[in-house]
Amino acid sequence: MRKTGRPYVICHMGPSIDGRIVTTNWGSVPGHTAEYERTAQTFHADAWIIGRVSMEPYAGNARVPRRRVRQRIPRTDFIAAVDAKSYAIAIDPSGKLRWRSNMIDGEHAITILTQRVSNDYLTFLRSQGVSYLFGGRTTIDLEKVLRKLARAFGIRRLLLEGGGKINGSFLSADLIDELSVVIAPVADGGTGTPTLFDARPGRGPSRHLRVISVQRRDDLVWLRYRVRH
Repeated sequence: MRKTGRPYVICHMGPSIDGRIVTTNWGSVPGHTAEYERTAQTFHADAWIIGRVSMEPYAGNARVPRRRVRQRIPRTDFIAAVDAKSYAIAIDPSGKLRWRSNMIDGEHAITILTQRVSNDYLTFLRSQGVSYLFGGRTTIDLEKVLRKLARAFGIRRLLLEGGGKINGSFLSADLIDELSVVIAPVADGGTGTPTLFDARPGRGPSRHLRVISVQRRDDLVWLRYRVRH
């Protein structure tokens, strides 16, 4: 049974038939991106969350000033906005994203940090109007973060959109409620290519699924599963 007090988490991805999620070598896959975006909209999620590497193209490349802040900034959450139509969330434990704005296509940016980030970086986030939440001292407690997102921003439905390590971490913590995959008609075959779930080397925590629906559009297949907790 799903624990209450946190958002309903839908892992929504667009992998190849063999579960690879990096599209660089796929060539043209007609309609795949459009179908992925269309199906994402059907969930009416309040926010989406991805890892740092996946967020970099969206966040930008602003300069982080080195102010050498003398006074230590308290490691408490900073809420810049609570009335956005939706939220774009990054998991960035070490504070490496260089946000050029606090908005991504009209969605308010939230970043998830550990307490080891620098005072300069926190000052930078505040100056950019980017909200931040602390997920732990040196590592991120994902369940704690989800509860904070629900409490501070009213987030009830959350799309988890990769990459593989972030998805794997959510899977390991048993925090995924639904899996949605728009499968591209491509067999990648690459070794070492990131997959849907890359929790850790060796044997990962398997989760059993129950089919919700199967839909086909041309050569694309959209599968939805409920995760058995």
